[in-house]
Amino acid sequence: MKMFHGLSAFPLTPIDSQGNLIKDALEAFLTRIHEAGADSIGLLGSTGGYAFLTREQRQHTVKTAVNHIGGKIPLIVGVGALRTDEAQALARGAANAGADALLLAPVSYTPLTQEEGFEHFKAVARATDLPLCIYSNPGTTRFVFSDELIARLAEIDNIYAIKMPLPADENYAAEIEKLRAATPDDFAIGYSGDWGAKDALLSGADAFYSVAAGLLPNQFVALVRASQSGNQAEAERINAAFELLWSLFKAHGSFRVMYVITDLLGLATIEPPRPILPLKAEVRGQIEDALKVLEELSS
Repeated sequence: MKMFHGLSAFPLTPIDSQGNLIKDALEAFLTRIHEAGADSIGLLGSTGGYAFLTREQRQHTVKTAVNHIGGKIPLIVGVGALRTDEAQALARGAANAGADALLLAPVSYTPLTQEEGFEHFKAVARATDLPLCIYSNPGTTRFVFSDELIARLAEIDNIYAIKMPLPADENYAAEIEKLRAATPDDFAIGYSGDWGAKDALLSGADAFYSVAAGLLPNQFVALVRASQSGNQAEAERINAAFELLWSLFKAHGSFRVMYVITDLLGLATIEPPRPILPLKAEVRGQIEDALKVLEELSS
């Protein structure tokens, strides 16, 4: 399915101190992504802070996005929640608002078994007719999909894709080959973890789901297109300009860094949801340095 191919950019969800969506800021994020030529927008992913938001905040965000840019670029909406019935309600709400696809992470407090994961995904997938992408994010959910579970889920009619974490051994080609052998031909295999974009796409991944592209879409689109075309030298050159940002993502968490970038770019002055704290001034200076390198890349 085309919407699960290429670059999916994940913006923050700009919420003010009173808990209200900052409509103008969200629309600015979405316009930048669309104009840069990304293939889809990942709304309310981890970068979008979905786990910190109420159902009402999430539904308002989806409706605002659809009204602003629906039909111009596919909107893939995250519907992860602790309870299956809540995730189903979020899925129906997204579908009714006009979302194009869903992204589901196995959010949990009590660790889920593989069978519990299967039944959860099956129930949410069947709540709407929208295509759904599996979101494997063990760093936050602590849930690891077995190869068998991925194969079972890929057989469900409207589950068309998976968003994988970067492989620990960095052997993308072997993992992609293994997943392709266990899933239908039209099942799309994508990755997240921005510093792995170049290698994942050069190894044949169908998609990349990016944090940085939510605020720096022009530079990340350039990285993705070079990698997709097999131009390793150009991909290496562009990736080198991102290296300082990648180191900051790894050191402080991309979620925290993105809030500083939003302010430095003059798009909005917002803080992460508590208990997440804003980064300190010295880190802000390092992020500013990283942006200067990327500005030179796009000039």
